[in-house]
Amino acid sequence: MDSESNEGCFIQWDAKIQDFESNPEANKTPRRTPMACTFCRKRKLKCDGRKTSCGNCDRRGIPCSYVPVSGDQA
Repeated sequence: MDSESNEGCFIQWDAKIQDFESNPEANKTPRRTPMACTFCRKRKLKCDGRKTSCGNCDRRGIPCSYVPVSGDQA
């Protein structure tokens, strides 16, 4: 193998690592919504958790309700 071609790969890899480390917003995981509304839970949609009406229910014009779920489910 040619050492110059390998060196180019390492330089590109180092640049990617530096970009990742210099941008802390990029490596944050999205926050989990504490509770999904009934509609989003039933349809397995990502609920934004807004209290009067979540984005999915608001867009569809349907009533949005939150029902607590027991933590016993495994």
